[in-house]
Amino acid sequence: MDAPLELPYLTADVAPIHGVYKTRPEDFVVDELPAYEPCGEGTHVYARIEKRGITTTEAARRFARVLGVGPRDVGYAGLKDAQGVTRQTLSVEHVDPERVQAIRDDALAVLSVARHKNKLKLGHLHGNRFRLRLRGVERARFGDVECVLATLARRGVPNYFGEQRFGARGDGWEIGKALLGGDADRAVALIAGDPRPVDRGAVLKARELFARGEYEASARAWPGSFRDPIRLANAMARKKGDARRALFAVDRRMQQFFVSAWQSWLFNALLAKRLATFDQVLAGDLAWKYPGGAVFRVEDVAAEAPRAERFEISPTGPLYGPRMSEPSGEPAAWEAAVLAEAGVERASFDQRGPLQPAGGRRPLRFRITELATQPGRDDAGDFFELAFALESGAYATSVLRELLKGEARRGGDER
Repeated sequence: MDAPLELPYLTADVAPIHGVYKTRPEDFVVDELPAYEPCGEGTHVYARIEKRGITTTEAARRFARVLGVGPRDVGYAGLKDAQGVTRQTLSVEHVDPERVQAIRDDALAVLSVARHKNKLKLGHLHGNRFRLRLRGVERARFGDVECVLATLARRGVPNYFGEQRFGARGDGWEIGKALLGGDADRAVALIAGDPRPVDRGAVLKARELFARGEYEASARAWPGSFRDPIRLANAMARKKGDARRALFAVDRRMQQFFVSAWQSWLFNALLAKRLATFDQVLAGDLAWKYPGGAVFRVEDVAAEAPRAERFEISPTGPLYGPRMSEPSGEPAAWEAAVLAEAGVERASFDQRGPLQPAGGRRPLRFRITELATQPGRDDAGDFFELAFALESGAYATSVLRELLKGEARRGGDER
């Protein structure tokens, strides 16, 4: 069960498209679609910005520094990474709009400002509009790109959790499983020891030292940015190898991230099993209703099937925890099989404690809209441009995954 989880592609019949993305910032453009427009009055100032080369949190930090407020005083609806060009909104309270409009920075520009009555918070967005350019795609494959996109538009995009959910080594789910299962020795070993082929340089050395029980030497060997492994190694030295007591040195939020990764792994396993019919509801399914995400039990398949075909509803998968509703019938059998193959009990997610996840349901697919494609050329050469919109919580990388199937390179990557 500890082997990597194979996640099948919906469009496996189409060979991988070879291409490079994010060669330059203009190759990955994101426009945040707000949930609402500022009303024009209130104590909060909404600033529509364009950023490039920095994350949303870094943009907020720069805003805060210039305006003389704390970083937490700057609100935003979504987190965007550094690569590419992003247009999104930041908010700040009790600041003159003219001061905000006057902000100048080499990595961001203020496009417009307006007043509103409340702070912008995570999730206050409708979705995102993307414009992506793939370079190096053979012209003979342009038809295949459009074929894959047409399938995704008709059936939906598999809503797998992406690699970032599982940490740099991809083993976050293993740590989460060990934490919820009460296996402190296993969890500690995975966090700071257990050297693997993916490890390199100082990290490999630190993990090897930890695995040999040389905890103080391991703490010194870890690069300074690896704070949790350093704290854990020092704690193991102080607690004379008592993993259960040493775990208190690991940030609680990080431990919760690992548990969330374990939830995500099990969801992915269920989606992989149901992928062939992931756009069809079954009797006993807990269906997700668009928009809003209300969940209801499917009793009459004949009545609900046309709604699934129209993308009004979708089947869901499990995010285990006490708040998660259980399906019945065949969907329940699928989910029971996933747990059995993983060697865990449903009850392990319901144990009270600081790491207990809330639980819930997640749709097995998401919608891609406003789809448009065209070939183009600029001073960097030929490209194939894709434009589309996704709802909040959906990722463009999931669309690229179906197109490129592991054969893509980001601009600047070496192979």
